[in-house]
Amino acid sequence: MQTRRGFLQSTMAAAIASSASGCGWTLGEIKTTPSTRFSSDTLYIYTWAGYTDRDLLERFTQETGLRVVADVFDSNEAMLARIQAGGAGAYSIIYPSEYMVQKMVALGLLAELDHTLIVGLEDLFPKFQNPDYDPNSTYSVPLSWGTTGLIYNSRLLSSSPEDWEDLWTYQDQLSRRLTLLNDVREVMGASLRRLGYSYNSTNPREINQAYQELVKLRGAIASFTTDAWRPQMIVGDLLLAMCYSSDAAEVMPENEDLEYITPVSGSSLWIDTLVIPKSAPNPEGAYQWINFMLRPDIATQIVERLSFATPSLVAYRQLPQELREDPALFPPESVIANSETVSPLPPEITALFDRYWTRLTSG
Repeated sequence: MQTRRGFLQSTMAAAIASSASGCGWTLGEIKTTPSTRFSSDTLYIYTWAGYTDRDLLERFTQETGLRVVADVFDSNEAMLARIQAGGAGAYSIIYPSEYMVQKMVALGLLAELDHTLIVGLEDLFPKFQNPDYDPNSTYSVPLSWGTTGLIYNSRLLSSSPEDWEDLWTYQDQLSRRLTLLNDVREVMGASLRRLGYSYNSTNPREINQAYQELVKLRGAIASFTTDAWRPQMIVGDLLLAMCYSSDAAEVMPENEDLEYITPVSGSSLWIDTLVIPKSAPNPEGAYQWINFMLRPDIATQIVERLSFATPSLVAYRQLPQELREDPALFPPESVIANSETVSPLPPEITALFDRYWTRLTSG
């Protein structure tokens, strides 16, 4: 998703350094190690790093009296592994992406939402009120959305990238100054899309071909990371990073040479959501959190401070024009039309992806 998402601009570099080192930070609290103790006056959430900040948590606590403890993950697969390993009863709110919602529903991990306890669903863009991955928002509420693309240093790169293909074309120049996401579906999906296939291909031949192409690129890749590229990109140690659009929108103001593109051959359109696990220790607090995050005034602040694209139409209309017209936050319809949402795969295909991913990232 973090990160798929950031902290206050004035403290961003320090927060990134903390996240990259695995130290975490507290308010209410945000941590990189799982919580194990629970309290009725505490709300435990499992989220992408950077999806909350100090102001947000303090305001929620002031309004509800609930302290928030947030554990963070850097991929949907890592989150699911933690939940399946016994963490399902540890959290009242989890932040899966759209395809993981489908998978968690199939595994029987999520509670059906009581819409009579939720305020604000009617404020969403129509396309988010009845999404294909969760008809009628039965199990999830959309929180943010965006694209996956490339952030690059326009001063240091000899040529501006336009497509996934450029990673291979300029791999000598990019050598060890390129990072890809720590996300099997995104990385394999990008390679598949470069070859003209779907992000969600179930064809073993196509999947093998995508893997073999990534092997050719492996020597140029410094690391697979969802988070740690940000400080390196800001200071110019990296030339290019695969990232989420919300992260790019947050980082670009820190260095005027940074630009973001969505590859012309197509990419993924991701949606991150809020869900309540069946074994949530504080479901009442979970609904309070959902309603808080759906409020247009809160959603507007999140866009302005944390650089998330909001699914709230009411909040979107309240944003300054420069944010509404920022293509890294709110891409044009032509980009959206050329993007795919990531979908769940059959178990045998998921296992195939995982085998290739293990080889690629351990090589």
